[in-house]
Amino acid sequence: MTTPSITVSPDPQLQYLLRLADTCLIHAQRLAEWCGHAPILEEDIALTNLSLDLIGQSRALYSHAATVEQRLTGVTRDEDTYAFLREERDYRNPTLVELPLRRGISGPAEDFAGTVLRNLLVATLLKQVWEALSAPGGTADAELAAIAAKSLKEARYHQQHSADWVVRLGDGTEESARRLRDALQRQWPYVAELFESDAVDAAAAAAGLGPRMADLRAAWDAEINQVFTTAGLTTPKATPFRSTGRQGVHSEHMGFLLAEMQSLQRAYPGGVW
Repeated sequence: MTTPSITVSPDPQLQYLLRLADTCLIHAQRLAEWCGHAPILEEDIALTNLSLDLIGQSRALYSHAATVEQRLTGVTRDEDTYAFLREERDYRNPTLVELPLRRGISGPAEDFAGTVLRNLLVATLLKQVWEALSAPGGTADAELAAIAAKSLKEARYHQQHSADWVVRLGDGTEESARRLRDALQRQWPYVAELFESDAVDAAAAAAGLGPRMADLRAAWDAEINQVFTTAGLTTPKATPFRSTGRQGVHSEHMGFLLAEMQSLQRAYPGGVW
């Protein structure tokens, strides 16, 4: 017996919240795969804690989304139903965060250099989002502003932690610098999707819910370029490739990730700890 999937309202306000929540949850799931496998004990604990912070952010956003959807449709959800009972095409995270991080999980994967680099790219994005939403007048949604204010402190730490490692590896041995450069070449084509604005973004901005992702690109570039310069990295040229995870069209890796993440809830309906 498996638990049936839910169908979520396509309302732009709800979809805007789910995009943020899905980004935090799927990024957390990938970071959590390092638990027990990181190169040093201190970093094993750090990556796990970063993952837990992101899961906490996703829980807050899913809970708020449940309130919004109940108001819109009368349907009652909770954070677990959003996290574990949607089909792959209903997840709205960017493709970058679902790609494998640790070797041996599924398909080609990053190494530790690729992990800290991706964490820098994503943490800087989330920091920009939380700063915009927690600023005076940043959102007309008081609950979202409160979530952003709390999450901003964590995102700043995540960004600093990953930036320190990127500089350390880029300025380290010839091997560590090579791995970092290779990871940047693999990941950079997925960056464009992070800042593509569409009808959901436009509706959210028009309603005063939050910023369009495109509006955050300049500040993100400035912070990333500062770290890259210190680490001796050169920003790759843009490519015509476009990933489409935020539209619900994911990479081949997403199905494997969800199968593992959802298996318990699917097999034991309504299961709780």
